Amino acid sequence: MTPPSHAPAKARSPSFSSPEFRAALGMFATGVTVVTARGPDGVPVGLTANSFNSVSLTPPLVLWSLSRKAGTMPAFRAGSHYAINILAADQRELAERFAGKAEDRFAGVAWHDGAAGAPVIDGAVAVFECFNRSRYEEGDHVIFVGEVERCSHRAGAQPLLFHGGRYYTELPL
Repeated sequence: MTPPSHAPAKARSPSFSSPEFRAALGMFATGVTVVTARGPDGVPVGLTANSFNSVSLTPPLVLWSLSRKAGTMPAFRAGSHYAINILAADQRELAERFAGKAEDRFAGVAWHDGAAGAPVIDGAVAVFECFNRSRYEEGDHVIFVGEVERCSHRAGAQPLLFHGGRYYTELPL
């Protein structure tokens, strides 16, 4: 079969509802991260995100996305650095805390300043400390591309996973 000679000018309208789309996306198992930075006032900010992915090995680039309506958007849009903390299986409570509306999400959380000042959560299975390299507005989200300046990981640590609206940990096949 020969492909059409030209591509359509734009995508067709979706044949599904937003809840159907969300349910289908939930079938993709992801790791769970808490992305952290400092606001313009120096106060730590953070949120749970599972939209993390690698982009490039050379230079080392990663991406994640944030809703344009997020209260933390000004801090992430304006800040020069952030940290992506990949949570361990025993950090479910942190995932829920940073996904919620708590006033001080960092209260009682063990963390330290990363190399450029972004909060690094103690006990994470991996951390990527990033320069806020570029941002792309797409749909109702902003895609952040970070240039990794420093990374670390705990070999053998079990990650926290999210699938179908529930938390899991890895099970070898």
